[in-house]
Amino acid sequence: MNVFEVLADATRRRILEVLADGEQPAGALVDLIRSEYGISQPAVSQHLRVLRENGFATTHPDGNRRIYALDPAGLAAVDAALARLRAPWAQRLDALHTEVARGKRVRAATTRPTDAAAAPSPTLRRKDVS
Repeated sequence: MNVFEVLADATRRRILEVLADGEQPAGALVDLIRSEYGISQPAVSQHLRVLRENGFATTHPDGNRRIYALDPAGLAAVDAALARLRAPWAQRLDALHTEVARGKRVRAATTRPTDAAAAPSPTLRRKDVS
């Protein structure tokens, strides 16, 4: 399963949000997800297994409880996948930036006032007629 398939499920994204706030016992995760999504305990366990097997969550025993934590490796895999998708765009955006800057320079060069145009215009006075 690729990283986008793991993150495609709203339940798994919610579990990751909860784990981002700190470690949680499996029972607390099950209770929370069951109340929010109305799914069974085995379904929540399945989502936890998918997160664990794909590097998004870790678990360790604490007495008779299983404690889940966010695994940074899963988030690093998402970053790497997104970097591969962004790579073609980065070059195009750099080229666009260059063209915009070039256009600004051309506009600035063509709209610069010349010395004659920069000189103040003479004031016209009306002759006094008496």
